Amino acid sequence: MKIGSALLIKDGGPRTAWLNGLVDELVDLRRTSEIIVVSSGAIGLGAARLGLPKRGRASLADAQAAASVGQVDLARLWSEALGRHRIVAAQMLVTLGDLEDRRRYLNAAATLGRLLEEGVVPVVNENDSVATEEIRFGDNDRLAARVAQAAQADAVLLLSDVDGLYNRDPRENGAKLVERIDGVTPEVIAMASSASSSGLGSGGMLAKLQAARIAERVGITLAIVNGAHDRPIARALDAGRGTLFLPQQDESARKAWLSGRLAPAGVLSVDEGCVSALANGASVLAAGLTDVEGEFRRGDLVAISGPKGERLGQGLVEYTSAECIAILGRRESEQEAELGYAPRAAVVHRDHMVRA
Repeated sequence: MKIGSALLIKDGGPRTAWLNGLVDELVDLRRTSEIIVVSSGAIGLGAARLGLPKRGRASLADAQAAASVGQVDLARLWSEALGRHRIVAAQMLVTLGDLEDRRRYLNAAATLGRLLEEGVVPVVNENDSVATEEIRFGDNDRLAARVAQAAQADAVLLLSDVDGLYNRDPRENGAKLVERIDGVTPEVIAMASSASSSGLGSGGMLAKLQAARIAERVGITLAIVNGAHDRPIARALDAGRGTLFLPQQDESARKAWLSGRLAPAGVLSVDEGCVSALANGASVLAAGLTDVEGEFRRGDLVAISGPKGERLGQGLVEYTSAECIAILGRRESEQEAELGYAPRAAVVHRDHMVRA
């Protein structure tokens, strides 16, 4: 369950009564389910304590300082709220790199599993005190989907400040709530606004749809409901109001990790022939390459794009960026002269690739 800053904080301070009501609901849920919380709020709490402008988001340095101070308050809030029910809270601070690197991802998954075995409620947040602008989630919606994937969760619940996804900006006349989404398509994404209405958070509806895309590919159901009210879960269930995203497939553990990764080191562009081959389950071959962007090493994650720049997928590359440039568009018989060694079977093998 993900809780955003705008729900947890008001006028620089925590909404303690609201949080206690939510925790009462979590206690009820724990009778049948294990719970992981992804909680925003550290930057907002720290900025208020330090008196920083723009709620701590005037600069990266301000955000990092605010997070360092606010994370202490955030952990205390959850510890006390859960402690009222004699439930132990655990703090987990992660960065994008922790879930992009395969070994660190497995370590995080093992920690979550062990905490749940002990009846602990993990409270997860991005480690904004060390995250950089270039390498960070930037919102806890996508983080929640990745944490759910690591924990092999059944469902993700995103508490928002709106009832769910509307077919247009909900402030416009005639906007209608979309109650069920059977696959996040470009048409669905076009409904979203990337703006965060509260000014506290860093996400928005677009980030929630990106989270839904991560979840749906690994067999996880995701829902968006309005968390602004007291006891928001009961309210959403009683009213049947929210947006439910249905899972689309259930990939293998390794491909699920690949599909959820968010920070490719480069981009490989391919021709129409390669596009057709990929649609039939083929690998990316050097003969189909038309352009190489970025600097990367063998084993790095790269995005794969078609002739019009359309995103086709992503995977682990078998060559460095310099080697990809050297064999760009060349057939297998021509590659050894450029590489100085026998070429590999593919630039990106189908076993290490996921389609968009």
